[in-house]
Amino acid sequence: MAAHRLPTSKIERGPRKALLAMGAALGMFAALMPGQAAAEGKIRIAQQFGIAYLILDVVRDQELIEKYGKEAGLDIEVEWASISGATAMNEALLANNLDIVSAGVPPALTMWDRTRDRQGVKVVAALGSLPNYLLTINPDVKALKDFGANDRIAVPAAGVGFQSRTLQIEAAKLFGPENFQKLDEISVSLPHPDATAALISGGTEVNTHFSSAPFYYQALQANPAVHKVISSYDILGGPATFNVLYATTAFHDENPKTYAAFYSALREAAEWINANKPEAAETFIRQQKSKLSPELILEIINDPENDFTITPQNTFVYASQLHKLGVLKNEAGSWKDYFFPEAHAENGS
Repeated sequence: MAAHRLPTSKIERGPRKALLAMGAALGMFAALMPGQAAAEGKIRIAQQFGIAYLILDVVRDQELIEKYGKEAGLDIEVEWASISGATAMNEALLANNLDIVSAGVPPALTMWDRTRDRQGVKVVAALGSLPNYLLTINPDVKALKDFGANDRIAVPAAGVGFQSRTLQIEAAKLFGPENFQKLDEISVSLPHPDATAALISGGTEVNTHFSSAPFYYQALQANPAVHKVISSYDILGGPATFNVLYATTAFHDENPKTYAAFYSALREAAEWINANKPEAAETFIRQQKSKLSPELILEIINDPENDFTITPQNTFVYASQLHKLGVLKNEAGSWKDYFFPEAHAENGS
């Protein structure tokens, strides 16, 4: 990892404020005014902020959905929204104000679990395998068992988000299934930029952060006291999907050409990123109006731990373990149970 240091002021903040506002507004709108499902030839997509959504940035930048639609004889109207958080995403999806939403694997599985007999939400595709790092500035913490009552772990959505669910799986191994929420007791909800700033400054009660890219790169480079305790890859047994895209069965079944164009666009974007990494870094900065340096973004894209692929990896660990812990009521037989058929040809897990 590069040695250059990034001051706290360089942490991405501007886009987050806009995303939070848009997410709250759209979530409220979705709850109050149910919309109409998009007709064939129209697709409404929402993504969150960060390098983990690079595949969607490329799809949007190169107008790949429109390209594959035209090949199928269809002029597809594409609408994009930027929303922060799975809650607002899910509200808008279930109210038919969005067709495709994005979030971590555990929130997507929760939607699959709760809508099986209604909207039938399933996963469209993975958005890449990228680790999350559990970082701390507490020098006495070398493993999860070292955390004490005075430590505070920052996660975006305490108890329910990707990071908390991942910690719950590991806590169940260490402390027993009955204590799988043990680390929730010292977890606090805090957006990644604020948690990163807390670690870099070292002056708040938050001394630990379960961090995604680019934030863990920034924290490790800016403060030598920051060190990694464990990563999501360690917990899940290897490279694992971070975020996914998901939709209702109605949208999938009623819009076969539009859905096929979207899936083809995702595949081409993933292949293009891996063949054009410098250009992919420029695309991310342009599409997300990022103030991060092209050098840092390229470093992240080049990192062998990060794989921008639509093939699901180790998602079934979440499905099986969260079912055992009672988080999911329904048991999946394999990863294909909660993915739409178009993804089944992938060598997934």
